[in-house]
Amino acid sequence: MSQPWYAVENIGEIPGPALLIYPDRVERNLQRMIAAAGGPERLRPHVKTHKMAEVVRMKLAAGITKFKAATIAESELCASCGAPDVLLSFPQTGPNIDRLVRLVATFPNTHFSTLTDDEGHALHLSTAFAQVGRKIEVWLDVDVGQHRSGIAPDERAVALYRRLHELPGTTPGGLHVYDGHVREQDLGERIAHGESSYAAVDALIKRLHAAGLPMQRPICGGTPSFPVHSRQAERDCSPGTCVFFDISYATKFPDLGYEYAALVMGRVVSKPGGDRVSIELGYKAVSPDNPTLRVQLLDVPDAKVFGQWEEHLTVETPAANRFSVGDVVYGVPNHICPTVALFSEAYTVRNGRVDGVWKVAARDRRITI
Repeated sequence: MSQPWYAVENIGEIPGPALLIYPDRVERNLQRMIAAAGGPERLRPHVKTHKMAEVVRMKLAAGITKFKAATIAESELCASCGAPDVLLSFPQTGPNIDRLVRLVATFPNTHFSTLTDDEGHALHLSTAFAQVGRKIEVWLDVDVGQHRSGIAPDERAVALYRRLHELPGTTPGGLHVYDGHVREQDLGERIAHGESSYAAVDALIKRLHAAGLPMQRPICGGTPSFPVHSRQAERDCSPGTCVFFDISYATKFPDLGYEYAALVMGRVVSKPGGDRVSIELGYKAVSPDNPTLRVQLLDVPDAKVFGQWEEHLTVETPAANRFSVGDVVYGVPNHICPTVALFSEAYTVRNGRVDGVWKVAARDRRITI
């Protein structure tokens, strides 16, 4: 009987809980992303999903030159790998503005940019960079319906974008449009919602062009709305999760079609009785941000979560009797991005064997800067 794709022959050498990466599957996911975008030049994938230099290098080898990061550490990771273009897509405030100035100075071969939705924040950025005789490219973060951050695409947006053009330490890059509220399971409905949300951005772009203000292609969406924006050649796309994929997106968006490329492995640590089995996949090993399903156990597809604690994940399954303490189970996290951040390193699996270790380098708040 053949082994399942995820089974690891030498798993007895690996302590749990562990994060496993399957590079062949990562490569296929990258190629699917590139095909969906019509070429690597329209991709600006988010590195917060993986935070690993090896995956950045895989993207570079595939022809991807633009990256999106959430932290200075992630941005530094990309630059240290030779990434030509990095957008730091989270507003830097307080001492982090000075860190951003140092980042730009430390990696002169990487073009850095950041974003804003507030004039006061833009003034802080401008002052910090003007003081060292530099300009920072700043993208305008536009709110198209999620209402988490961003500026509405109206007169205030036009005025702020013009201000970025006028300030001594900033230059406008374009529009950053994240539509995290576009999450319909049906692809047709998702496309319709995404385009409806984007309509005001189209109008804003026309106004900015009419005002003679410079701008690049807008940076749009995440993984769920990737199929919305990949259809439009005038937009860049910034998916992230699809490089590893997870249960949440596979269940909610079956049209995406990516492969699971990152799993968590744990061992049975207790059989507390009845149909219950406890595994070392507590919320120090699997992100607890989903209240119901936090990990799908591939070995126990009928398992239902009884409870999750710091070290323990206790499930109920009619198959409890076939497990012994010490048995290995493999699981797909519901949300892979914060799960990866729980591990300092990941084990790579090729041809059914663990053959290396990748450091999750940017899980730290600071690398060197």
